[in-house]
Amino acid sequence: MMTKIPFTKMQATGNDFVLIDNRQGLVDEEDHSELAGRISHRKLGVGSDGLILLEEAGSRELLMIYKNPDGSDAGMCGNGARCFVKFANSLGYGNEISFRVHDKSYKGNLKGDRIVIEFPLKTKVKTLDLNGETLYQVYTNTEHVVCPVSPEFLAEEEKLEYKGRLLRNHQAFSPIGTNVNFMSGTAEREVDLQTYERGVEGLTLACGTGAIATALAWHHQNNGDSGDQTMDVQVKGGTLFVHFTFQSSTKEYQKISLEGPAVLVFEGTYHA
Repeated sequence: MMTKIPFTKMQATGNDFVLIDNRQGLVDEEDHSELAGRISHRKLGVGSDGLILLEEAGSRELLMIYKNPDGSDAGMCGNGARCFVKFANSLGYGNEISFRVHDKSYKGNLKGDRIVIEFPLKTKVKTLDLNGETLYQVYTNTEHVVCPVSPEFLAEEEKLEYKGRLLRNHQAFSPIGTNVNFMSGTAEREVDLQTYERGVEGLTLACGTGAIATALAWHHQNNGDSGDQTMDVQVKGGTLFVHFTFQSSTKEYQKISLEGPAVLVFEGTYHA
């Protein structure tokens, strides 16, 4: 029997998602991964970088379920979270949204045409020497490595795809692999970024958790100051703002938030 599933297509700096209001259990849990693969397909489905389902976790908290196009879980998706918050707002949940992803609770705030996601996160930048190359490993509630590159290399997308695929599957990051970010700094508080996303298995126009990892790595590489900081991260889909506090005595980053837009693209019905 065919099931009709209402959906909303949204994008956040070019990272696009299919969102489903699943408060009534329209999609069973055991079907989440399979549906993600079909609905995210660029030719045979709606097309997206991932599927997001909205459910209620309790009287004061929502649940964001995120599946990559290959059906796998992501630890967290920052751009998807902004779309989730705007979607929840459209369902009547107000401008301040509390929601859970796996076992962590986040807060989202609508501020005009931008949305700020507060991350429950304290993290450090770890320097890696991999095959003679210096990389930065940064956990942003999902796994990331950051590779400093030249502006010229950042424009070579075939080379980025090839290198990103190698690093994503490198034994140093086994068994689950990692997201791979290529950064080229343009100023003390500005950096350009392209990300090879695990689960998408290719470059995307933006990656929110990758933008956080890259901002922290750029700050670390430049021996940045302590205190409150903001970094502008330029991705192909636009600009993201990463806010954080750095404590030089512990080398720890905390009070991390991601700011940027989220846009409704269209609504429809998917025939599952």
